[in-house]
Amino acid sequence: MSLLPWRAPRRHPGPYIIAEIGVNHDGDPAKALALVDEAHRAGAHAVKLQLFETDRLMSRAARLAAYQRDSGATDPFSMLRALELSIDRMAPIVERAHELNLHAIVTPFSPALVEVAERLPWDAYKTSSTDIINKPLIDNLLATGKPLIISTGASTLDEIRRAADWLGDARSRSAILHCVSSYPVADADASLGAITALLQANLGVDAIGYSDHSPREDTGAIAAALGAELLEKHFTADRSAPGPDHSASLDPEGFARYADACASPLPNFADTAYADLIGPAEKRVLACEADVRTVSRQSLVLTRPIRAGETIPRESLTTKRPGTGIEPFRLADIAGRTATRDIEPDTPLTEDDLA
Repeated sequence: MSLLPWRAPRRHPGPYIIAEIGVNHDGDPAKALALVDEAHRAGAHAVKLQLFETDRLMSRAARLAAYQRDSGATDPFSMLRALELSIDRMAPIVERAHELNLHAIVTPFSPALVEVAERLPWDAYKTSSTDIINKPLIDNLLATGKPLIISTGASTLDEIRRAADWLGDARSRSAILHCVSSYPVADADASLGAITALLQANLGVDAIGYSDHSPREDTGAIAAALGAELLEKHFTADRSAPGPDHSASLDPEGFARYADACASPLPNFADTAYADLIGPAEKRVLACEADVRTVSRQSLVLTRPIRAGETIPRESLTTKRPGTGIEPFRLADIAGRTATRDIEPDTPLTEDDLA
């Protein structure tokens, strides 16, 4: 397989398509295996999983996003614990993907999990949109030497430029995806014109793409016509199933139609029929993304209690949700600062905590 999965030879023309299994396996590895088989039949080139440990990801201040509450969840910790797949349970899933000549991609959600992820032969890593500010995580992913895909939902263009700068020489093995962090995305919020904005920004990465949370089956073709070379689409066996992501996904039949449409991009994508989907050529944070931007971004937190007057060591800092505290990319600046008061672990740090 090619060093860059999206540059490898593939079964049909058009953009490289990732079936985002995510947490749509509902915590059941047998369901994940079945989804790999279905993704292959539906025309995907890769499958993607999410690697997280609830207690590493969420601080005591964590709360549910609105779309998660709407799906029936009542507690963020119990919701995520039910959806966890350990790295050992992922091993047969990666093996099945490779048997089918599909690439296997994973999104780790915590810096410490990158070393854990390296136990399996992933073809690429991907960051969640909410981790565009998580430099400790991005640095750990870059250190693996693997291709990296960065998603940009709920991000400003300045935040995207900063993340691209962090990539350094790894830009040549990286891709950046436009995304709208809403589940599902309404037509009026699709903002596909942001693909043009990212292309015009000259970010220096190998490819620009689109992480597609729309329930539509033609948005991938429109994105490809606008210049997206990679597409990611949530994939489920049943769109009506309970859970946070099923309703923003396509089932196997819908995904197959999506892939077929992408192989022959719509010739009249700029028609007025698509004007609302495309919108202006700009990348900005939309009103529908505000909740996810706060709830699902991460902040610096302590791993142990720190008393007033004590210096905060680097090894006592990590990142967790929500994004209500000091941003993770400031870790190097915060390490070595002095606490102004007693600070408990597992709570987002704020400037008021520090001298």
